[in-house]
Amino acid sequence: MEYTPNKEIIAKRIAKFFKHGDVVNLGIGLPTLVGNYVPDNVTILCQSENGMMGLGPAPGPGEKNNDLVNAGGVHSTILKGGCFFDSATSFGIIRGGHVDYTVLGVLEVDQEGNLANYKIPGKMIPGMGGAMDLTIGAHTVIAATLHFDPKGSSRLKKLCTLPLTAQGEVNYVVTDLGFFEVINKVFVLKEAFAPYSPEWIIEKTSAEVVIASDCITVEVP
Repeated sequence: MEYTPNKEIIAKRIAKFFKHGDVVNLGIGLPTLVGNYVPDNVTILCQSENGMMGLGPAPGPGEKNNDLVNAGGVHSTILKGGCFFDSATSFGIIRGGHVDYTVLGVLEVDQEGNLANYKIPGKMIPGMGGAMDLTIGAHTVIAATLHFDPKGSSRLKKLCTLPLTAQGEVNYVVTDLGFFEVINKVFVLKEAFAPYSPEWIIEKTSAEVVIASDCITVEVP
């Protein structure tokens, strides 16, 4: 079966997690796409660790404001009622347990719920940033990633090989192949995204994957 990378399917599936009023932190990169797919009847409060609450979708043509960027330095919008605050307050919100969900991009995630998302050997990096705090402070941690790295290896591992951002904190993983829950140190496949079958996903994943008894194959529009 031919594989085609698809970041949108990841963002669309993650957007289904949220209910009205949830406080959500969307990490740098792929996770920022999630805000574009939140259903119209669901209002969430998107928090950015550089000091904003109430982030909106990506700005359209002619809407960019150079003074309004998220934690990744990407142009953003702010919804009516949104607010701004200093870094101390921002991390007080995170460390105080006031974030319901954090969605983080990963370099690797393993079946023990460990997360590696900040350091590639041989490359200069600024550090793990707010991800360390978010994985500990948020009620639910969702790892969002393409299933394969640029070399074609599975990002889902038995055990991470890169330096860890957090240990045992990942609850769910959503890739462009499926939706997994981390349970008892295995990846439990809850949904397979068509056209990929559960069996094909297991074959291509470098970790122990168990097919949930209620696993379904879904079309993510």
